[in-house]
Amino acid sequence: MKYYSTNLKAEKVNFGTALLKGLADDGGLYMPETFPVFSPDELEALKAMDYPGIAYAVLHKYLADEIPADELRRLVDDAYDFEVPLEPVADRRFVMRLDQGPTASFKDFAARMMGRLMQFYLKKEHRKLLILTATSGDTGSAIANAFYGLDNIEVVVLFPTTEVTARQRKQMTTLGRNIRVLSLDGKFDDCQALVKLAFNDRELDHLQLSSANSINIGRLLPQAVYYFHSWAKLARDPGEEIILSVPSGNFGDLMGGLIAKQMGLPVARFVVATNENDEFPLYCENGEYHVIAPSRNCISSAMNVGHPSNVARLIAMYGGVMDEKGVIHQPADLDKIRREMYAVSVTDAQTEETIRSAYEAHKLLLEPHGAVAWAGLTRFLEAHAELRDRLCVSIETAHPAKFPEKIRELLGFDPELPPSLQNLDDKEEFVSPLENNYPAFKTLLQEKYSK
Repeated sequence: MKYYSTNLKAEKVNFGTALLKGLADDGGLYMPETFPVFSPDELEALKAMDYPGIAYAVLHKYLADEIPADELRRLVDDAYDFEVPLEPVADRRFVMRLDQGPTASFKDFAARMMGRLMQFYLKKEHRKLLILTATSGDTGSAIANAFYGLDNIEVVVLFPTTEVTARQRKQMTTLGRNIRVLSLDGKFDDCQALVKLAFNDRELDHLQLSSANSINIGRLLPQAVYYFHSWAKLARDPGEEIILSVPSGNFGDLMGGLIAKQMGLPVARFVVATNENDEFPLYCENGEYHVIAPSRNCISSAMNVGHPSNVARLIAMYGGVMDEKGVIHQPADLDKIRREMYAVSVTDAQTEETIRSAYEAHKLLLEPHGAVAWAGLTRFLEAHAELRDRLCVSIETAHPAKFPEKIRELLGFDPELPPSLQNLDDKEEFVSPLENNYPAFKTLLQEKYSK
């Protein structure tokens, strides 16, 4: 299977090359040329599998020609050793809690698998990599923990100083060793822009740069798995369709779901729930895409993205072409997008009210990102009364204990800490400030990582 660039100017490559490069040479994002499809019998067989089994079934369809079956099975068994709860709320509505991994974030699902896949290819090719990652919260900690201590991978994480919680920051900054964390006086989009400039800088080619952000196709394929998991455990019959509500910032989580749909997952509709960074809902409404710069600072901090990188992939999936700056050169099939997605923007006030009302009505404890998804699903079902009896799954992407101040303010208590968040407060932090300009970032990379 080959992977092409969304900018359509780079050479097509296999998965291993796309994984280790991260970004295509023309600045585009890699996409599979075709999507393998599960037959009805294969879908039905997923119902009897545990999570690692489903992960193997999904990933093997992409990697059968590159990774031996027994080796891939070993990698998924090693990556997924934690629970994926599907919490019943009311009627046929569930919350899929992707917050039980080692950093209490949905990013663990992609980061742990991606780290193991990278190790496989790097050992095979006797290479080393320098991973550059921009984060608005959970990506940084998930990547830092997944790659911590690996002797053939160095990691540099950039985060906006004022837009991550203390616990999110400490999950990144208390590691050290091969993990370098940089604090930027700016927005997530500024961090992401610096990373992209470094990838496109030929003077840094000797550093063997790669990405672990959702611009890397190695992040997206594992994220398709948990959508199959939710359907396999909840659907009453092989043809039952599912409505999925996805909190959407950089749109990597949504792309995982769209990939699953392309592979045959019976999806009735995606609810694309953003915070006040509403560039995509407005695009769906009027057909015009406008970058929000600077991005709006909302309490669902990981979703404070004014131009989601993965929208270029979404546009490509629906027949269009968008460059890395957000300019659409060939229109996508907007009518089809509207049929398959319900895009909605949720304000901070609505997010807070959802946290309160979900707990009061259902004892459902949500953090801001999961609350955006639940609010989006609620609004969708209010607008589509005929679908209220359908199977619905809303995605919870981080543990509420990552946002203790907000939970305490709204509900009057502290969420119980999962093991992954305990004992962080007393650990020493390793973090350096970085000027918000590319020359400063480039100089740091050259000084610290040139051999």
